[in-house]
Amino acid sequence: MLEHSLVFAILPPRAMKSDIAIVGTGSLGSALALSLRRAGYPIVTLISRGSASSLRRAGRLARRVGARVSSIRAPILSARIFWLCVPDQDISSCAEMLAAAGNWKGKVALHASGALASSELRALKTRRAAVASAHPLMTFVADAKPLPTGVPFALEGDVAAVRAARQIVRDLGGHPFLIGKAEKPAYHAWGAFTSPLLVATLATAEQVALRAGIGRKLARRRMRPIVRQTIHNYFEKGPAEAFSGPLIRGDAATVEKHLKSLQQVPHARRVYRALAEAALNNLPAKNRKDLRKVLEKYS
Repeated sequence: MLEHSLVFAILPPRAMKSDIAIVGTGSLGSALALSLRRAGYPIVTLISRGSASSLRRAGRLARRVGARVSSIRAPILSARIFWLCVPDQDISSCAEMLAAAGNWKGKVALHASGALASSELRALKTRRAAVASAHPLMTFVADAKPLPTGVPFALEGDVAAVRAARQIVRDLGGHPFLIGKAEKPAYHAWGAFTSPLLVATLATAEQVALRAGIGRKLARRRMRPIVRQTIHNYFEKGPAEAFSGPLIRGDAATVEKHLKSLQQVPHARRVYRALAEAALNNLPAKNRKDLRKVLEKYS
């Protein structure tokens, strides 16, 4: 019995996951809170703006993750790790308010902006917190749900904060990678192409469907198979092998018919031209000279 007890005495204690506070309970903050809770991280505080609607939203989320709610004007600072999930323009001012509220030595502060660097948290760094940016390359909309596995997170900042963020991301089933401060705007623009601008392209396609006499809901239903197959082909085969249609065939006459028909939908025509130019610059196409002439004709 003594030998058995000695074995347990020399085993290292099970690593405890750090307490986390989420600042901002919009779509991103809510999804992260739910994901962290599922991964075994104690969510001790949700810090919200002081408006009644923000506090109500934070309260609903707090009941789901077992957290307390506090206002940014009187924040509870008991957590070791703080993750700011507020709009980009509010990160610096939130950091200043948090820094003025108490001691930050030994704490880690992260923000979730894709475009801004960890320097937005300079007020907390001045108070001796380790700071980093930790941005998930994922789309967040209303009706927050935990993150799926496999989400990449771009990390940048102090060594200690990046180390803490990397472990959290791995516990979430994500894939952390480093990004330089100077590259963050381009990184975020890349992200914009992968989701919001992709949605904008599909929304423009709905406008063109209306021109063809097909309503929006019906258009989305009829678009679904081709959109799904296109995305599948892109990821399985790469862009060149997934590319199809009149441009790859060099069919300038059909492209001109498209542009003529879009004269009554001017913004859609501009989008078509921009995307066609991008295709001619990046993808295989025959008869490029004639295709470019047609695009220039309808500029």
